[in-house]
Amino acid sequence: MIKNENIGKVIELALNKGCKVYEQEPLSKYTTFKIGGKADAVIVVENANAMSELAAKCAELNVPNFVIGNGSNLLVSDDGYNGIVFKLDGDFRQISIADENTIQCGAGTTLAKLCKFALEHHLSGLEFAWGIPGSVGGAVYMNAGAYNGEMKNVVVSSSYIAPDGTPGTFSAENMKFSYRHSVYCENKYIITNVTIKLVPDDYESIREKMEDLMGRRKSKQPLEYPSAGSVFKRPGEKIYAGGLIEECQLKGTQIGGAQVSEKHAGFIINKGNATCEDVCKLIKHIQDTVYNKKGINLECEVMRIGNPTAF
Repeated sequence: MIKNENIGKVIELALNKGCKVYEQEPLSKYTTFKIGGKADAVIVVENANAMSELAAKCAELNVPNFVIGNGSNLLVSDDGYNGIVFKLDGDFRQISIADENTIQCGAGTTLAKLCKFALEHHLSGLEFAWGIPGSVGGAVYMNAGAYNGEMKNVVVSSSYIAPDGTPGTFSAENMKFSYRHSVYCENKYIITNVTIKLVPDDYESIREKMEDLMGRRKSKQPLEYPSAGSVFKRPGEKIYAGGLIEECQLKGTQIGGAQVSEKHAGFIINKGNATCEDVCKLIKHIQDTVYNKKGINLECEVMRIGNPTAF
């Protein structure tokens, strides 16, 4: 039962727009960490018109909200989220070819689907993203990257909806891409569509690169456990958080159900029934230990969302 009258008004609008609405929905169902308490509502939105109106209504009524992609870089509070979580579906998961080198892609599409689409159309440049478990919108938001590739290398432009419901577009030059950062980290704009430019190449050559990188991921990363991927940003050029954590002999360290992966020290894994509080305590323990032993501050890459008791 929704106690907040304004949240109820947003839900009413969503239902009128044909959106699916899930009240008191556990966010653990929507994150790769499998952690998180309940949101007042999760609303599944299928087109830009509905998203514009819902964003504007939230702004008008001062209702807290955020958009979740594939939930692969999120740590949600055990106490949940007092507000509305939007999940992009329908039109936001469409992919099409704009010209022989260019792909138009909805922000709700998974990177896996986009990489397969590029392969099928013999387009190279996204191989680095094969195996990153996020959505396209989330990848653009944080300029996701791996194996010497980043989203900034392929993104031409992105469309968005501002908090007041107004649509707009950023060119790549205006997106302020840097390491794990974009202009979207500085505002509350909702990414709706992304234009990506790639390079034609041989199908087998692209497929071999993708398989090679996936093989490396499987051999080095704990993909068999729920996690949020790399927990910490790289603290410097050619200085890796995982290496520092391993040198501090923290591999295997466990608090509650959260553990520093024995396979890759840059990952914290959910060994079973881990809570947000477990993960937060482990993050702090890692940061304190690395600072005390190495004099280096590790900055979190994982976004923390929700009611702040555990944070």
